Amino acid sequence: MAGDDEDARAAAETAARRSYGRLVAYLSARTRDVAGAEDALADAFAAALESWPRSGVPANPEAWLLSVARRRAIDTVRRRITSVNATDHLKLLAEERADDSSDGAVPDERLRLMFACAHPALDAGVHAPMILQTVLGFDAAAIASAFLVSPATMSQRLVRAKSRIKQAGIPFRIPEPSELAARLDGVLSAIYAAYAEGWVDAAGSDSRRRNLAGEAIWLGRLVTSLLPDEAEAPGLLSLMLFAEARRPARRDADGDYVPLGEQDMERWDHALIGEAEALLRRASSFGETGRFQLEAAVQSAHCARRYTGRTDWPAIRRLYDALSTLSASPVVAINRAVAVSNCDGPAAGLSELARIAGDPRLASYQPYWAALADLEGRCGNFEAARAAFDRAIGLETDQAVRAFLARRRAAMIH
Repeated sequence: MAGDDEDARAAAETAARRSYGRLVAYLSARTRDVAGAEDALADAFAAALESWPRSGVPANPEAWLLSVARRRAIDTVRRRITSVNATDHLKLLAEERADDSSDGAVPDERLRLMFACAHPALDAGVHAPMILQTVLGFDAAAIASAFLVSPATMSQRLVRAKSRIKQAGIPFRIPEPSELAARLDGVLSAIYAAYAEGWVDAAGSDSRRRNLAGEAIWLGRLVTSLLPDEAEAPGLLSLMLFAEARRPARRDADGDYVPLGEQDMERWDHALIGEAEALLRRASSFGETGRFQLEAAVQSAHCARRYTGRTDWPAIRRLYDALSTLSASPVVAINRAVAVSNCDGPAAGLSELARIAGDPRLASYQPYWAALADLEGRCGNFEAARAAFDRAIGLETDQAVRAFLARRRAAMIH
């Protein structure tokens, strides 16, 4: 029985990683009740962990979960019918149940759900977090960390947004061209945030993050194919592919972390780099410059080192100058400070970091402290460097990166 339990749990975890967003999107596409769909799906997973050890894992776990989730949702609505709106809700669920098939494929409604989450009726700051939770299954704590806010604050924002989708009857559809610009940025930002979470787990050892990078790239390809006239979609896909191309070089043979400037360029995926370059050229052909195109151009400049043998820091600085005009993000400011330090020296970089030192979001943002430690050390401010290194090491969760920072700290200060 223990083996059956383990097999069932493993199958449920696999289904969650592969199908969570697709199931939530399909369940909520007609009812517009995202929270209800999530609750019904949670019940379905609980039922799977109870049933599958006894009856065996079904041939199509995704279809099994969908069928059970639909029944749970219908039962929930039946228990609380008190209005015409609830009756309409039940009717929609009943229609879906009539179409149910235990072994059929689940239509992919994720892109429609993503645009619903990016609707202008919702606060702009919750667009990307909503997509991360509903489409990719992130918990509020992980999303809060990515957006530099507290988990409690993020949870409240997500609950309010889901309620707003239901109350306002926000449609699940790809917007008309005239509506697209206002909503596309939220969708693209969420896809990139998902990729960034997958990128952090270089070794693929975190089950929650596993496959996120590949899923984000898939979503990027989907948006690019469905919206061929939007420049930022291929810009984002280009950015992700540039980064993905360097993944094999981020660890050496011993599993140690290797920073970008020290990576073995022969280990980069040159086919992916070529695809990324083509996408960036396509994006630039529209004559509209956006932040994802500029960030992709930064990555292109880094990858050009394989031809020139050096990093063109002045070009990268100019790109970050342009990015700074589009975004007040502290992440952009940190990267720009690093570029400035490589052009004008570490003291100039420190001056740039000093401009954002009072931003409370940086207190727990590891890249800021790592950059500060490096620049303080290069300026000979070893006490300040040691304190910043300690902060960066304490905030880092990747053991390989922690070890790298500890080595840098020891080499710089002793």
